[in-house]
Amino acid sequence: MTTLTDRPNTALLVIDVQNGVVAKAHDRDNVIANIGTLVGKARAADVPVVWVQHSDADLVKDSEPWQYVPDLVREDAEPLVHKNFGDSFEATELEQVLAERGVGRLVVAGAQTDACIRSTIHGAFARGYDVTLVGDAHTTEDLTAYGAPSPDQVIAHTNLYWQYQQAPGRIGGTVETADISFA
Repeated sequence: MTTLTDRPNTALLVIDVQNGVVAKAHDRDNVIANIGTLVGKARAADVPVVWVQHSDADLVKDSEPWQYVPDLVREDAEPLVHKNFGDSFEATELEQVLAERGVGRLVVAGAQTDACIRSTIHGAFARGYDVTLVGDAHTTEDLTAYGAPSPDQVIAHTNLYWQYQQAPGRIGGTVETADISFA
């Protein structure tokens, strides 16, 4: 269990599913559909859904690429965390948002696998959270032209190593959308 005392709750963290981030993402439509399913499951179980939105020179605030994909709609009561770094905790109010809700376990979905997803799951784990990565609900673009493995290999490798993540007092893991239960 989490090393964060008095934090028994779970939250779904949806990271950077923005037009400019997922436009050319691997298996985009299926991943977004899976994230939609997760959001529905979380809402039905009264589990907080926390949205994270990245800004930088390519994702200018309020621009079309910066906007969340229209397939996923945040409810007004659901927190939106703005970030400028890969790790969703860095220089943001995410920790405060989670603490206010008594969250010690995160279920993570979004983009991009090899950047903001990896940074955030490691950042959360190092901060004492239990972290579950939803293996079929994160994606990345093809960066093979820069020497990276293919997107399917990046995703598979991340799912593989995260399923065995553990440290004193906390655990990581990888599960599929169909196997997530927020009850």
